[in-house]
Amino acid sequence: MSRYRPASQPTFYFIGVTTAKSSIMRVFPAWARYLGLKDAVIKGIDFPLHADPASYRDVVSFIKSDPLSLGALVTTHKIDLFNAARDLFDVTDPHARLMHETSCLSKRDGQLVCHAKDPISSGLSIDGFIDPGYFAESAAEVLSMGAGGSTIALTWHLKRKERGADVPSRIVVTNRSQPRLDHLARIHAGLGSPVPVEYVLADRPELNDRAMAGLKPGSLVINATGLGKDAPGSPITDAGIFPKRGIAWDLNYRGDLIFLDQARRQQSVRRLRIEDGWTYFLHGWTQVIAEVFDVAIPTSGP
Repeated sequence: MSRYRPASQPTFYFIGVTTAKSSIMRVFPAWARYLGLKDAVIKGIDFPLHADPASYRDVVSFIKSDPLSLGALVTTHKIDLFNAARDLFDVTDPHARLMHETSCLSKRDGQLVCHAKDPISSGLSIDGFIDPGYFAESAAEVLSMGAGGSTIALTWHLKRKERGADVPSRIVVTNRSQPRLDHLARIHAGLGSPVPVEYVLADRPELNDRAMAGLKPGSLVINATGLGKDAPGSPITDAGIFPKRGIAWDLNYRGDLIFLDQARRQQSVRRLRIEDGWTYFLHGWTQVIAEVFDVAIPTSGP
């Protein structure tokens, strides 16, 4: 028997690690009023990192069968939930099939639909602070620390053929375990992109420091590990040196944000541009809310 109680009003779930601390718990009621989502509420469901597959199957089965449970946003568990519950999805969108992850569950015509919205939201986010032509003109590289769903989506966006010459000259992905790197390499192999990618096993922060030290000036450094939000700390040490005129981007907007503090201490000397994860948060949530509630939410404007 499921541990979840049937919803008594239209309910949107947030599947994560520390959901009660997210700004969405304060923001969603105001957005719901603005969007006319009558009586809709949000509820958080927390799982530990890499939870038991049965736990993921339980929550997906519950959402699928409960009439007033409309869908969910999934963070942190995107790959693990997909792998555990893929046979429970009635429809899987092309991005989810390619990336073997889900960031959004919705319902249409009695069917449970699995979506990967990160390729859209991450693309909107990165294109919002990096001007068109930047990579073509600078030959900058990208280091993404963490080989989870966010890095899968970001690297897919940056390697797309539609970008022409405006792609990184090299992408480096580091991760604390080898299987996630192998999974990402298989996805990249199917893209047919000429952008070279290096996959680095970095089971301690000093190895991320080393990867960062090898970057060209102007390169983009991304904290996509969840460290600073889902768990304390930073993927680099205080001795790590950012690339000159580089961009430091933390996908987190809340938590101890040590990675951002480390970047700020070097901002003047290294002439860094620093971005937090707030806009990424906005695009990620609005893309999923639009899908779950079948409403139009513009990606720019007031």
